[in-house]
Amino acid sequence: SGIGGGAFLLHHDGQRVQAFDGRESAPMTVNDQLFLDADGKPMPFMQAVTSGRATGVPGAVVMLHLAQGPHGKLAWKDLFVDAERLADQGFVVSPRLAGMIAGPFPQASQPDAVAYFTKSDGAKYKAGDLLKNPAYAATLRKIAAEGPKALLEGKIAEDIVRRTTDGPLPGAMTLDDLKAYQPKATEAVCRPYRVYIVCVPPAPSGGPAVLEGLGLLANTKFDKTTATSVEGWYLFSQAQRLMYADRDRYYGDPDFVDVPMAGLLDAKYLKARAALIAPDKAGPAPGPGNPKGAGVRAPDATAEPGGTTHLVIVDADGNAVSMTTTGESIFGTGRMVDGFFLNNQLTDFSFAPKDKDGAPMANAVAGGKRPRSSMAPAIVLDKKKQLVALVGSPGGSNILAYNLKALVGVIDWKLSMQEAIMLPNLIARGDNYAAEANGWAPGVLDGLAAKGVKISPVGGEGSGLH
Repeated sequence: SGIGGGAFLLHHDGQRVQAFDGRESAPMTVNDQLFLDADGKPMPFMQAVTSGRATGVPGAVVMLHLAQGPHGKLAWKDLFVDAERLADQGFVVSPRLAGMIAGPFPQASQPDAVAYFTKSDGAKYKAGDLLKNPAYAATLRKIAAEGPKALLEGKIAEDIVRRTTDGPLPGAMTLDDLKAYQPKATEAVCRPYRVYIVCVPPAPSGGPAVLEGLGLLANTKFDKTTATSVEGWYLFSQAQRLMYADRDRYYGDPDFVDVPMAGLLDAKYLKARAALIAPDKAGPAPGPGNPKGAGVRAPDATAEPGGTTHLVIVDADGNAVSMTTTGESIFGTGRMVDGFFLNNQLTDFSFAPKDKDGAPMANAVAGGKRPRSSMAPAIVLDKKKQLVALVGSPGGSNILAYNLKALVGVIDWKLSMQEAIMLPNLIARGDNYAAEANGWAPGVLDGLAAKGVKISPVGGEGSGLH
């Protein structure tokens, strides 16, 4: 995450929930061939990740400026002091960062990342070392003084264009692309769930997909289950499969494609989809439904590595923010300018623009388009529109499962937010079931296996739910 990336933010002021979209956008001159090789086939994912083509116009800072204008109490210029100090005076490298620096990630071996993470004696930074970044401090001082235009115009913008248009696989970003970027402020998408109202940002965020997951569970006996019951986790897994099937088929940038959100969240549609959940044993992977407003779309299997940040804040006056922000995967593209990494967010697009039958991908690349996102910050209100809860998570496409788990843990299973977050994670997508190996109530995993939910254990999802 960082100023080279993007974000979705929800703000609640006591009555209204407003959504702010700072998702990165593709350069205007690119087309749906961006991630195809000379033979017209999708290039290897990791080859694309470190390329100049992977970087979209960064939107986080200008989005935050848009939100801070009407809602912030401090002057913009005074908001960067702590970050400047850490960059100037240094911060202690954490064990997690040290592991990433030394890890087998292609971004960590890029020249810019190697130079940043190598000490003067030639050794890589390790846990406990003090890492300074004076170039970043200078960038922050410039943004503090001049606002977002310091990033999207002038020298820093020129540096971004130069670095993204360097080989190998240079991108097509221009100064005009940076200058023209506009964040969005809209009403949040809010739907009732039980006695509450759950609000999320609109597409291209993953928020409405989480609302679909809740709507599916509302049409089952999930509210009669507990966090220690096989039936509860079974229904949770099967609702996920339906949610992901629809999301993978229909979600994209609504400025470029018709996202049938109203159809996907329609009460009759949700009831019909939920009726597909087999009562006793899970069947083959479900396909997408056919909601009202759906066109002919191809399934999208875009890879979305985790590497994101989420935060929730409530102030003394009851104002609240739920924000997810990211540069996509670890160290973005591995390319840096002026002390910060550039995002690889455009790899969230579908590399192939169509399927073998010629059906178009909703999430295909287009000039000026924002890639589909799984980021799904949420705010829960009561019927009087008073704040009940906020939640969100990093985790790539798993974000949808993480957030859904936290929401139903609090609302249906009557857990505290801490207890809900500490529940083990289970991700069900297609025929694949992945879950943490530990933390389950006795008999749950065996009971799920008997119902056809055969889990591939993973060590720890590290969801970062907040």
